[in-house]
Amino acid sequence: MNNSFEEIIEKFDAAKRIAIFCHARPDGDALGAGLALCLAFESAGKQAYMCCEDVPPEKFSFIPSMKKVLQEIPEVDYDLFVSVDCADSARVGVFSKRYNKFKKTTVNIDHHVSNNRYAKLNYVVECPASCEIITELLTKAGYEITQEIANLLMIGLVTDTGNFTHQDVTQKTFKTAALLRSKGADVNLIYYNLYARQTKERALLYGRVMNNIRFALDDKLAYIIISKKDMTELNADKSLTEGFVDFPLSIDGVEVSAAILENNKGQYKVSLRSKGKVNVNAVATAFGGGGHVLASGCMLFGELEEVIERLSYAVYQNL
Repeated sequence: MNNSFEEIIEKFDAAKRIAIFCHARPDGDALGAGLALCLAFESAGKQAYMCCEDVPPEKFSFIPSMKKVLQEIPEVDYDLFVSVDCADSARVGVFSKRYNKFKKTTVNIDHHVSNNRYAKLNYVVECPASCEIITELLTKAGYEITQEIANLLMIGLVTDTGNFTHQDVTQKTFKTAALLRSKGADVNLIYYNLYARQTKERALLYGRVMNNIRFALDDKLAYIIISKKDMTELNADKSLTEGFVDFPLSIDGVEVSAAILENNKGQYKVSLRSKGKVNVNAVATAFGGGGHVLASGCMLFGELEEVIERLSYAVYQNL
């Protein structure tokens, strides 16, 4: 059950020292939501710190405040812990133990259908992006949305909606985008840095991966496999693979796209996308993961062909 915006805003207003957490391997929505809160709190005269287990991907470096993301939590007497874009506390990564043991108020703001309401105060709404929620929250709280905050929130909307093409995009999503544009969000700058610009390493890796697309279930399921060997040979890191999973979904007849990223030997991170007929959250949940009906993820372990077989069967059960 959700708490109200009013309850959460009351805690925001009362707090002087706040730590904000997003999930490990952060995407645009996690970083945008967390940093937007961080900057808004700072503008209101509060001490605020944005913490993430991993450094933000290089492609987000065109936003100056990305430098504020810390990999260690400063030793401060905090009044409030806030998590954004995390369906469960484990997604906070190395900070999860401290988050769960925090004696004062914890707040969980998220948009994932699989969220388990793990904080003392929870605001979880199934919508395209956590940044849609944060925009409304900042507006109702009376915090100023500066141009940089608008850019951060727009990054979350753009990335988590697939440039406003996903089926869960609503009239409210476009109204949120219009508000952010009116506050100075630079859509051209965001699009260029996130989609039009890429490194040589990413281009070469993309070509190699897409040259080996595999199909299953009468071509309704398409796989791409991103091996450690390929990434090492091309000097590419994991952050460069963001967005790869969307390409196979553009193929006629494909209902589900799966990107299998080799983390370590026998350990694979799986990202799933659906055109709408298949609930990939149900597929991911079968393996201890989760997310959204149209976009989810999980971890699988074992030999690659075994992982593919198990995943294929799970998709088959949900076709």
